[in-house]
Amino acid sequence: MSNVRIIPRLDIKGPNLVKGIHLEGLRVLGKPEQFAKFYYENGADELIFQDVVASLYERNSLQDIISKTAREVFIPLTVGGGIRTIDDIKSVLRAGADKVSINTAAIKNPEFIREASLKFGTSTIVIAIEAIRQQDGTYLVYTDNGREYTGLEAVSWAKKAEELGAGELLITSVDRDGTGRGFDSQLIKKIADAVSIPVIAHGGAGSSADVIKVIKESGVDAVSVASILHYHFIKENKQAMDFSSEGNSTFLNSGKEFSKIKSCTLKEIKEGLLQNKIPVRICLS
Repeated sequence: MSNVRIIPRLDIKGPNLVKGIHLEGLRVLGKPEQFAKFYYENGADELIFQDVVASLYERNSLQDIISKTAREVFIPLTVGGGIRTIDDIKSVLRAGADKVSINTAAIKNPEFIREASLKFGTSTIVIAIEAIRQQDGTYLVYTDNGREYTGLEAVSWAKKAEELGAGELLITSVDRDGTGRGFDSQLIKKIADAVSIPVIAHGGAGSSADVIKVIKESGVDAVSVASILHYHFIKENKQAMDFSSEGNSTFLNSGKEFSKIKSCTLKEIKEGLLQNKIPVRICLS
Protein backbone atom coordinates (compact mmCIF):
# COMPACT_ATOMS: atom_id res chain seq x y z
CA MET A 1 0.00 0.00 0.00
CA SER A 2 1.42 3.39 -0.97
CA ASN A 3 1.36 6.37 1.37
CA VAL A 4 -2.13 7.71 2.03
CA ARG A 5 -2.27 11.44 1.37
CA ILE A 6 -3.84 13.89 3.83
CA ILE A 7 -5.09 16.94 1.94
CA PRO A 8 -6.47 20.05 3.65
CA ARG A 9 -9.30 21.61 1.65
CA LEU A 10 -9.74 25.37 1.63
CA ASP A 11 -13.13 26.64 0.46
CA ILE A 12 -12.80 30.21 -0.77
CA LYS A 13 -15.36 32.98 -1.17
CA GLY A 14 -13.82 36.21 -2.39
CA PRO A 15 -10.68 36.81 -0.29
CA ASN A 16 -11.84 34.62 2.59
CA LEU A 17 -11.52 31.05 3.74
CA VAL A 18 -15.03 29.84 4.58
CA LYS A 19 -16.69 26.67 5.82
CA GLY A 20 -20.29 25.56 5.77
CA ILE A 21 -22.57 22.63 6.49
CA HIS A 22 -23.89 20.57 3.56
CA LEU A 23 -21.82 22.95 1.38
CA GLU A 24 -24.02 25.88 2.50
CA GLY A 25 -24.33 28.32 5.44
CA LEU A 26 -20.81 29.64 4.93
CA ARG A 27 -18.82 31.02 7.87
CA VAL A 28 -15.78 33.23 7.36
CA LEU A 29 -12.68 31.71 9.00
CA GLY A 30 -9.78 33.90 7.85
CA LYS A 31 -7.23 34.42 5.10
CA PRO A 32 -6.58 31.26 3.04
CA GLU A 33 -2.90 32.05 2.45
CA GLN A 34 -2.19 31.88 6.19
CA PHE A 35 -3.89 28.52 6.57
CA ALA A 36 -2.19 27.11 3.45
CA LYS A 37 1.31 28.03 4.62
CA PHE A 38 0.65 26.60 8.08
CA TYR A 39 -0.60 23.30 6.67
CA TYR A 40 2.35 23.04 4.30
CA GLU A 41 4.81 23.62 7.14
CA ASN A 42 3.05 21.00 9.26
CA GLY A 43 3.01 18.09 6.85
CA ALA A 44 0.14 18.44 4.38
CA ASP A 45 0.71 16.27 1.33
CA GLU A 46 -1.31 18.47 -1.01
CA LEU A 47 -3.84 21.31 -0.81
CA ILE A 48 -7.23 21.73 -2.47
CA PHE A 49 -8.58 25.23 -3.14
CA GLN A 50 -12.26 25.44 -4.07
CA ASP A 51 -13.97 28.64 -5.26
CA VAL A 52 -17.38 28.00 -3.69
CA VAL A 53 -19.19 30.82 -5.51
CA ALA A 54 -17.67 30.23 -8.94
CA SER A 55 -20.92 28.76 -10.23
CA LEU A 56 -22.66 32.09 -9.62
CA TYR A 57 -20.23 33.99 -11.83
CA GLU A 58 -19.18 31.18 -14.19
CA ARG A 59 -15.52 31.83 -13.57
CA ASN A 60 -12.77 30.89 -11.14
CA SER A 61 -11.35 33.89 -9.28
CA LEU A 62 -8.57 32.25 -7.29
CA GLN A 63 -5.58 33.19 -9.47
CA ASP A 64 -4.26 35.83 -7.05
CA ILE A 65 -4.61 33.54 -4.03
CA ILE A 66 -2.97 30.65 -5.88
CA SER A 67 -0.09 32.84 -7.04
CA LYS A 68 0.58 34.04 -3.49
CA THR A 69 0.37 30.50 -2.13
CA ALA A 70 2.58 28.92 -4.80
CA ARG A 71 5.42 31.28 -3.87
CA GLU A 72 5.58 29.84 -0.33
CA VAL A 73 4.05 26.37 -0.57
CA PHE A 74 5.85 23.57 -2.40
CA ILE A 75 3.36 20.73 -2.47
CA PRO A 76 0.77 19.99 -5.18
CA LEU A 77 -2.11 22.50 -5.38
CA THR A 78 -5.48 21.51 -6.82
CA VAL A 79 -7.87 24.30 -7.81
CA GLY A 80 -11.59 23.88 -8.44
CA GLY A 81 -14.70 25.94 -9.05
CA GLY A 82 -15.65 27.58 -12.32
CA ILE A 83 -13.28 25.51 -14.47
CA ARG A 84 -15.21 25.33 -17.75
CA THR A 85 -12.76 25.66 -20.63
CA ILE A 86 -9.24 24.79 -21.71
CA ASP A 87 -8.34 28.45 -21.20
CA ASP A 88 -9.63 28.28 -17.61
CA ILE A 89 -7.29 25.37 -16.96
CA LYS A 90 -4.38 27.22 -18.53
CA SER A 91 -5.06 30.24 -16.32
CA VAL A 92 -4.98 28.39 -12.99
CA LEU A 93 -1.99 26.27 -14.00
CA ARG A 94 -0.16 29.42 -15.04
CA ALA A 95 -0.98 30.93 -11.64
CA GLY A 96 0.76 28.02 -9.90
CA ALA A 97 -1.76 25.19 -9.59
CA ASP A 98 -0.65 21.62 -10.35
CA LYS A 99 -4.11 20.12 -10.90
CA VAL A 100 -7.64 21.28 -11.61
CA SER A 101 -10.85 19.94 -10.14
CA ILE A 102 -13.77 19.88 -12.58
CA ASN A 103 -17.43 19.15 -11.81
CA THR A 104 -20.22 20.96 -13.67
CA ALA A 105 -18.39 21.39 -16.98
CA ALA A 106 -17.53 17.69 -17.10
CA ILE A 107 -21.15 16.71 -16.53
CA LYS A 108 -22.47 19.11 -19.16
CA ASN A 109 -19.86 17.97 -21.67
CA PRO A 110 -18.13 14.69 -20.71
CA GLU A 111 -15.80 14.98 -23.72
CA PHE A 112 -14.25 17.96 -21.95
CA ILE A 113 -12.55 15.41 -19.67
CA ARG A 114 -10.94 13.69 -22.65
CA GLU A 115 -9.93 16.99 -24.23
CA ALA A 116 -8.40 18.30 -21.00
CA SER A 117 -6.55 15.09 -20.16
CA LEU A 118 -5.06 14.90 -23.66
CA LYS A 119 -3.98 18.54 -23.47
CA PHE A 120 -2.59 18.62 -19.93
CA GLY A 121 -2.13 14.97 -18.93
CA THR A 122 -4.41 12.73 -16.89
CA SER A 123 -2.55 13.50 -13.65
CA THR A 124 -3.67 17.14 -13.95
CA ILE A 125 -7.40 16.37 -14.21
CA VAL A 126 -9.39 15.69 -11.05
CA ILE A 127 -13.12 15.06 -11.40
CA ALA A 128 -15.14 16.21 -8.40
CA ILE A 129 -18.33 14.28 -7.63
CA GLU A 130 -20.92 15.64 -5.18
CA ALA A 131 -23.24 12.80 -4.17
CA ILE A 132 -26.39 12.54 -2.10
CA ARG A 133 -27.63 9.21 -0.72
CA GLN A 134 -31.16 8.16 -1.65
CA GLN A 135 -33.59 6.12 0.44
CA ASP A 136 -32.90 3.02 -1.64
CA GLY A 137 -29.18 3.25 -0.91
CA THR A 138 -28.11 4.59 -4.29
CA TYR A 139 -26.10 7.77 -4.68
CA LEU A 140 -27.06 10.46 -7.16
CA VAL A 141 -24.76 13.16 -8.53
CA TYR A 142 -25.43 16.86 -7.95
CA THR A 143 -23.78 20.14 -8.89
CA ASP A 144 -23.95 23.71 -7.57
CA ASN A 145 -23.00 22.67 -4.03
CA GLY A 146 -25.52 19.84 -3.96
CA ARG A 147 -28.48 21.85 -5.24
CA GLU A 148 -28.83 20.71 -8.86
CA TYR A 149 -29.57 17.06 -9.70
CA THR A 150 -27.73 15.91 -12.81
CA GLY A 151 -29.58 12.71 -13.71
CA LEU A 152 -26.43 10.68 -13.05
CA GLU A 153 -25.70 7.84 -10.62
CA ALA A 154 -22.43 8.32 -8.74
CA VAL A 155 -20.65 5.01 -9.36
CA SER A 156 -21.54 4.95 -13.06
CA TRP A 157 -20.37 8.53 -13.48
CA ALA A 158 -17.10 7.77 -11.68
CA LYS A 159 -16.40 4.88 -14.07
CA LYS A 160 -17.26 7.04 -17.07
CA ALA A 161 -14.95 9.83 -15.87
CA GLU A 162 -12.09 7.36 -15.59
CA GLU A 163 -12.76 6.03 -19.10
CA LEU A 164 -12.64 9.57 -20.47
CA GLY A 165 -9.23 10.28 -18.95
CA ALA A 166 -9.69 11.56 -15.40
CA GLY A 167 -6.57 10.96 -13.33
CA GLU A 168 -8.21 11.24 -9.93
CA LEU A 169 -11.65 11.52 -8.30
CA LEU A 170 -12.65 13.80 -5.43
CA ILE A 171 -15.78 12.38 -3.78
CA THR A 172 -17.88 14.60 -1.52
CA SER A 173 -20.82 13.35 0.49
CA VAL A 174 -23.13 16.37 0.52
CA ASP A 175 -25.09 14.75 3.37
CA ARG A 176 -22.01 14.64 5.60
CA ASP A 177 -20.09 17.77 4.59
CA GLY A 178 -19.38 20.05 7.56
CA THR A 179 -21.47 17.96 9.97
CA GLY A 180 -18.71 16.17 11.88
CA ARG A 181 -20.66 12.90 11.53
CA GLY A 182 -17.83 11.09 9.78
CA PHE A 183 -17.33 10.15 6.14
CA ASP A 184 -19.83 8.15 4.14
CA SER A 185 -17.57 5.09 3.83
CA GLN A 186 -20.17 3.19 1.84
CA LEU A 187 -20.17 5.84 -0.89
CA ILE A 188 -16.38 6.06 -0.95
CA LYS A 189 -15.87 2.29 -1.03
CA LYS A 190 -18.38 1.79 -3.85
CA ILE A 191 -16.51 4.23 -6.03
CA ALA A 192 -13.00 3.16 -4.97
CA ASP A 193 -13.87 -0.46 -5.80
CA ALA A 194 -15.26 0.50 -9.20
CA VAL A 195 -12.26 2.46 -10.54
CA SER A 196 -8.51 2.01 -10.76
CA ILE A 197 -7.51 5.68 -10.43
CA PRO A 198 -6.88 7.36 -7.04
CA VAL A 199 -9.93 8.40 -5.02
CA ILE A 200 -10.00 11.22 -2.46
CA ALA A 201 -12.62 11.01 0.32
CA HIS A 202 -14.15 14.31 1.40
CA GLY A 203 -17.04 15.47 3.54
CA GLY A 204 -17.83 14.76 7.19
CA ALA A 205 -14.62 14.46 9.21
CA GLY A 206 -15.34 15.26 12.85
CA SER A 207 -12.13 13.87 14.35
CA SER A 208 -8.88 12.18 13.43
CA ALA A 209 -10.59 8.85 14.18
CA ASP A 210 -12.93 9.45 11.25
CA VAL A 211 -9.95 9.68 8.90
CA ILE A 212 -8.63 6.33 10.11
CA LYS A 213 -12.10 4.80 9.83
CA VAL A 214 -12.76 5.79 6.21
CA ILE A 215 -9.35 4.55 5.07
CA LYS A 216 -9.83 1.20 6.78
CA GLU A 217 -13.36 0.77 5.49
CA SER A 218 -12.86 1.95 1.91
CA GLY A 219 -9.18 1.55 1.05
CA VAL A 220 -9.21 5.09 -0.28
CA ASP A 221 -5.97 6.65 -1.58
CA ALA A 222 -6.34 10.07 0.06
CA VAL A 223 -8.52 11.98 2.51
CA SER A 224 -9.40 15.65 2.30
CA VAL A 225 -10.24 17.39 5.57
CA ALA A 226 -11.19 20.93 6.49
CA SER A 227 -12.98 21.89 9.72
CA ILE A 228 -10.99 19.68 12.09
CA LEU A 229 -7.80 21.41 10.93
CA HIS A 230 -9.22 24.91 10.46
CA TYR A 231 -10.61 25.19 13.99
CA HIS A 232 -7.31 24.08 15.52
CA PHE A 233 -5.43 26.64 13.43
CA ILE A 234 -7.76 29.41 14.58
CA LYS A 235 -7.35 28.50 18.25
CA GLU A 236 -3.56 28.42 18.00
CA ASN A 237 -3.08 31.48 15.78
CA LYS A 238 -5.96 33.83 16.52
CA GLN A 239 -3.82 36.58 18.02
CA ALA A 240 -1.66 36.82 14.89
CA MET A 241 -4.47 36.72 12.38
CA ASP A 242 -6.16 39.58 10.56
CA PHE A 243 -9.93 39.13 10.70
CA SER A 244 -10.81 42.39 8.96
CA SER A 245 -11.76 40.63 5.71
CA GLU A 246 -15.14 41.28 4.21
CA GLY A 247 -17.95 38.88 5.02
CA ASN A 248 -19.86 37.56 8.00
CA SER A 249 -17.23 36.87 10.69
CA THR A 250 -19.66 36.65 13.63
CA PHE A 251 -18.94 32.96 14.10
CA LEU A 252 -15.19 33.49 13.93
CA ASN A 253 -15.20 36.34 16.45
CA SER A 254 -17.41 34.38 18.85
CA GLY A 255 -14.61 31.90 19.57
CA LYS A 256 -17.03 29.00 19.14
CA GLU A 257 -16.53 25.88 17.09
CA PHE A 258 -19.05 23.37 15.84
CA SER A 259 -19.84 21.05 18.76
CA LYS A 260 -19.52 17.79 16.81
CA ILE A 261 -16.04 18.59 15.50
CA LYS A 262 -12.94 17.74 17.53
CA SER A 263 -10.15 19.88 16.17
CA CYS A 264 -6.74 18.31 15.66
CA THR A 265 -3.44 18.73 13.82
CA LEU A 266 -1.99 17.09 10.75
CA LYS A 267 0.63 15.52 13.00
CA GLU A 268 -2.05 13.96 15.19
CA ILE A 269 -3.86 12.57 12.15
CA LYS A 270 -0.70 11.05 10.72
CA GLU A 271 0.46 9.60 14.04
CA GLY A 272 -2.94 7.93 14.40
CA LEU A 273 -2.65 6.47 10.92
CA LEU A 274 0.82 5.09 11.63
CA GLN A 275 -0.41 3.52 14.86
CA ASN A 276 -3.02 1.74 12.75
CA LYS A 277 -0.36 0.56 10.28
CA ILE A 278 -1.55 2.92 7.54
CA PRO A 279 1.48 4.36 5.69
CA VAL A 280 1.78 8.15 5.43
CA ARG A 281 4.50 10.67 4.64
CA ILE A 282 6.01 12.18 7.77
CA CYS A 283 7.11 15.81 7.87
CA LEU A 284 10.72 15.98 9.12
CA SER A 285 10.84 19.73 9.79
